[in-house]
Amino acid sequence: MKNLAIILLLLVGIACSQQDLSPTETAKIVVESFYNKDNQKLKEYTTAESYESFLSIQNIMTANTSGKSNFKVLQEKVDGDIAWVQFTTSYEEKPETFKLVKENGQWKVAEKGLREKGPF
Repeated sequence: MKNLAIILLLLVGIACSQQDLSPTETAKIVVESFYNKDNQKLKEYTTAESYESFLSIQNIMTANTSGKSNFKVLQEKVDGDIAWVQFTTSYEEKPETFKLVKENGQWKVAEKGLREKGPF
């Protein structure tokens, strides 16, 4: 019984720690899960709308990619429950930018609004 309680506490701790990821850590998870086609993880760290958008282009964008992402953050800006992360990867030549929103205490990659511009 004591072992069961310890295991349960560890599982709760792990579940809670996943919600404390930074916008940068979340962006990295999304990039890597997208290119590795780990759609379960991709769904967990994106909004419903973004997840559908990622799925619609995943096969096209990942056709000729392999290896490590070499994810490197260029800039990050957090303003309340909205964050922006600009980064580079080995998969794309130009830097990319993700908008993230906080949903239920967890950062998730979200769609930019029409005509919405990031801070950089």
